[in-house]
Amino acid sequence: MKPLAIALTIASLCGVAHAETAPVFVIHGGAGVIRKDMTPERAKAVEDTLREAVQEGYATLKAGRAARDAVTTAIQILENDPNFNAGRGAVFTHDGKNEMDAAIMDGFTRSAGAVAGVHHIKNPILLAEAVMLHSPHVLLVGEGAEAFARAQGFAMTPEKYFWTQRRWNQLQSALKDDAAGKQHSEIPLDRHFGTVGAVALDTQGHLAAGTSTGGLTDKLYGRVGDSPLIGAGTYADAHCAMSGTGWGEYYIRTVAAHEVCMRVGAMHEPLQQAAEDVVNHEITQMGGNGGAIALDETGHIAMPFNTDGMYRAWIGQDGVTHVAIFKGEK
Repeated sequence: MKPLAIALTIASLCGVAHAETAPVFVIHGGAGVIRKDMTPERAKAVEDTLREAVQEGYATLKAGRAARDAVTTAIQILENDPNFNAGRGAVFTHDGKNEMDAAIMDGFTRSAGAVAGVHHIKNPILLAEAVMLHSPHVLLVGEGAEAFARAQGFAMTPEKYFWTQRRWNQLQSALKDDAAGKQHSEIPLDRHFGTVGAVALDTQGHLAAGTSTGGLTDKLYGRVGDSPLIGAGTYADAHCAMSGTGWGEYYIRTVAAHEVCMRVGAMHEPLQQAAEDVVNHEITQMGGNGGAIALDETGHIAMPFNTDGMYRAWIGQDGVTHVAIFKGEK
């Protein structure tokens, strides 16, 4: 037997394994937060849910489960909280409907699943995952997505579950702006935002990303943003994972999530530089704005945003929990 083969056999018999990667987990609850509109009570409620979501997701990673499992664990918690524009807290379309989108991508296999325009799915991120795992497709839309959901055993949640007074009031304000003929430049920034997302690095060194959203307040019926579009608002490969939050049309036009990860993987740019260039320069130069969370295979984190605030939380390789809303918070 050759020396290398002998060494490998001995290592196998002795149970020697590769060192595990220290897990890292990052989440966001949307950019576009306006400081003057944030009450202490709401800030605490948001921070409490962010902390719960990031810690539950991280615990999933520490238990040795896959990055994808951490992503779905955390996003479900955010979807269930009406403070976030996803799931129960989804905003209303121009026609007074809640219309939700979500996507997930496994960076190790590059498999992905997404849904758009669903009305009766409590946790759209789980339906996106089901599309990835149990269909030959990547993106299912509207009635077709919900037909698939029923076939997969998902319960159809009544539309009243998603109705909240705060979101309804936001729509009424938007409709008044429409009637007054206000231009986009005059519309409050937070109308263009509201997404939740997560990126994870698991103990095997694999990455995943997921995003879920209710879209834009007062959007046209059937509009689809960047969140469920693989490469625009959600992307993961072997080197990088990203979830975006912002004015989706600009993330689509720049293919933002893929652009960041391509720079990291193919061009060997530092993650922070790549994310800053795309989110805070390329998108803003076109007239858009927003933020993102990104993570690379070595555990580096980037969280660029160009609004007053971005709901975010993260646990790095040191295992310490961080929660922040506005710029400058550590």
